[in-house]
Amino acid sequence: MLVVHHDEDIEEGLSYTLELARIMKKAISILMIYRRKAMERFEDYMVATTFAEEGDFKTAREMIIHDFKVKGIDYEDGLKLIKERCRSQGVEFAGISSSKGNLISGIKNLVEDNSSIDMVLLSPSVTHSAKDLLYRLVKCLSIPIVTMVKNIKGKSA
Repeated sequence: MLVVHHDEDIEEGLSYTLELARIMKKAISILMIYRRKAMERFEDYMVATTFAEEGDFKTAREMIIHDFKVKGIDYEDGLKLIKERCRSQGVEFAGISSSKGNLISGIKNLVEDNSSIDMVLLSPSVTHSAKDLLYRLVKCLSIPIVTMVKNIKGKSA
């Protein structure tokens, strides 16, 4: 399962995830974490109350789709591109889930609800933005966790 923020370039982690899934002959799933800047949280709260009858995962998905529309991005087109990338690499696409707020609980809940998840891959943006994330995930998950860092051109590791 690849974990990404909804507002990051998914390509940063998708290529590696696809290659790993192809080698391991596994399907991939994506968890898209909804995040907003502090100034926009009140608006998020107002949108979330609109979906109060729904569960957190549905609420997050609706908020992500709304945010994409505001930025002129079509969620369904992006999903089609991901599916096509998987198909072209010979990798099964198991689906996309969404969560809002706490990274740890979003990841933990999805892993607990889906026993077919063998590994969690944290995109470069997720790895960079949550310094103690890995430590906290290791304490609550019993599956491998892989972190990715952004490849900075012109720099050697």
